[in-house]
Amino acid sequence: MTSKQPPTHVGAVVIGRNEGERLRRCLASMLEAPDGPGRLVNVVYVDSGSTDGSVEMAQAMGADVHDLDTSTKFTAARARNAGAKRLLAKAPETAFIQFVDGDCELDPHWILTALDAIRADPRRAVVCGRRRERYPERSIYNKLCDIEWDTPIGLADACGGDALIRVRAFQEVGGYRDDLIAGEEPEMCLRMRRAGWTIERIDAEMTLHDAAMTNASQWWQRAKRCGYAWAEGYAIHGAQDGYRKKEVVSTLGWAFGPPAVSLPFAPMSGGLSMLGLGAYPALLLKVYRYARGRGFTAEESRIFALSAVASKFPQAAGMLKYAWNRVRNQQGTLIEYKGAGS
Repeated sequence: MTSKQPPTHVGAVVIGRNEGERLRRCLASMLEAPDGPGRLVNVVYVDSGSTDGSVEMAQAMGADVHDLDTSTKFTAARARNAGAKRLLAKAPETAFIQFVDGDCELDPHWILTALDAIRADPRRAVVCGRRRERYPERSIYNKLCDIEWDTPIGLADACGGDALIRVRAFQEVGGYRDDLIAGEEPEMCLRMRRAGWTIERIDAEMTLHDAAMTNASQWWQRAKRCGYAWAEGYAIHGAQDGYRKKEVVSTLGWAFGPPAVSLPFAPMSGGLSMLGLGAYPALLLKVYRYARGRGFTAEESRIFALSAVASKFPQAAGMLKYAWNRVRNQQGTLIEYKGAGS
């Protein structure tokens, strides 16, 4: 790397809602880091109706704070777009934006590493790295998040909420879709790829994430949100190239298929039709072997497989929720899975 000084043409947009201490750590990783690659001059924090003093804390730490208008429903996509607009108005020379969720802490070496990667190809729109869970040992649900963050290195279809994005590509596709309550990052990346841009995940530490998931109800809500996003993505783009078709068909098929085949015929078959539910253990084994093939440990593979199979049901619930909203011509509201930060 040619320089260890913080690049002035890179800014950050942080979004949050009642993140508390998680937000303080997030902003400190950029605003209070020692002079060097981790420190950023222009950091915009977009708040979505916090009631825990997040706005005042962010202002005291030196972030440029933007409060979202409460007359319109909150979405992460809308917050990110608003943050990018404010950042570019303040620093129009900004060529790259590091988007960060308020429950994440940026690695001090990430910015310069990511800049090297994104500059290596003028058609590279997005670079992301390894997001790790801060406390994977605190619950099986946190551990699951850490496993899920470990995605393959190389060209990718999409990024997550944390990513370094080229401003030109972001503006060319019009940024995120404001109305999406989930899945806004893959949807924007799809439009970028259609326009000839590429997305890449590099082998580098990027952020520490604090999921703070300690119970099954949080896991259920998170999976439900995922299903909602898949259904909405398929409704928007599926007719053109089958976007999210595989996820929608698989989820609905596994959630309703085996029970529909097994349960109604149980009385007349003397219970033999219940053998159809054996499809679930078979799927569990298949996912377990897939995870082991990815290099996960036996424990990680078991956790991943159990969640992948069990999550079919909350994901299906999310899809049905989207369908019901569409029938009623109503926009969805946020499906949140964790409370205020501590």
